[in-house]
Amino acid sequence: METQSLFSGFCSNSVISSSKDPGIHYLHHQLSFNRTISFRPQCFLASQGLKFVSRSESKNSVEKVSNVVSEKEDSKSWVKRKRLAVFVSGGGSNFRSIHQACVEGSVNGDVVVLVTNKHACGGAQYAGDKGIPVILFPKTRDEPDDLSSDDLVNVLRRFEVEFILLAGYLKLIPVELIRAYPKSIFNIHPSLLPAFGGKGYYGMKVHKAVIASGARYSGPTIHFVDEHYDTGRILAQIVVPVLANDTAEELAARVLREEHKLYVEVTAALCEDRIVWREDGVPLIRSKENPEEYY
Repeated sequence: METQSLFSGFCSNSVISSSKDPGIHYLHHQLSFNRTISFRPQCFLASQGLKFVSRSESKNSVEKVSNVVSEKEDSKSWVKRKRLAVFVSGGGSNFRSIHQACVEGSVNGDVVVLVTNKHACGGAQYAGDKGIPVILFPKTRDEPDDLSSDDLVNVLRRFEVEFILLAGYLKLIPVELIRAYPKSIFNIHPSLLPAFGGKGYYGMKVHKAVIASGARYSGPTIHFVDEHYDTGRILAQIVVPVLANDTAEELAARVLREEHKLYVEVTAALCEDRIVWREDGVPLIRSKENPEEYY
């Protein structure tokens, strides 16, 4: 049985090398008494010759999409490259897929910073190899100069981050970040939400629960992030069959392959201003091939 694509709706200043991980470049920040963060000018990794719009000029990136879509334009040339932050806690395979798509040009954006709660994870190692700055958040208790949630927001704004992509980040996103980036934070979950979602449902635990339930279908879901686990508006899904003799590992591998495809497709749509909102609050994706179709 083949997987089926289902878009719901009708359906990286200065950097220092960590002594623990020489290959990873962590951001060096200086906190003053009022908790502001300063960077050296070279910290910004904007592409040469590109003019980026600050958050103050664009308070709500997704809301602007509705106006853009009404013009029914399809060319990337008039849409500036979006600046993306990716959050990971593990190997970061979805992060790698998104970054590679940005480098190859299939996504009209750039991953300008990585945020992780695990300094030695595979995603952080990959970011270090590619010269992408890494922010450790939240830091462990024995780490000095712990970043507050407000500090994190300020750092991301210094990088002029427009959208945040969670890719296997296992910490609850602080409310300060959600309020600073309304309708601009996305997460991918390895089940067809709202089933098998919420606190405690992550990684292999999800796939074991799916198999134990007898469900015949599973698959990844991309949704907007709110103040709770896995409860934000669903944006896109792909249906993956659960086979009769599946193990959790086999199902996980099959779902992960589709995650890589789906997250790149959705990120491409996001960076081309093709996400719109229905009057009832349901997010849709405008077809690239046919601007009259929404998924």
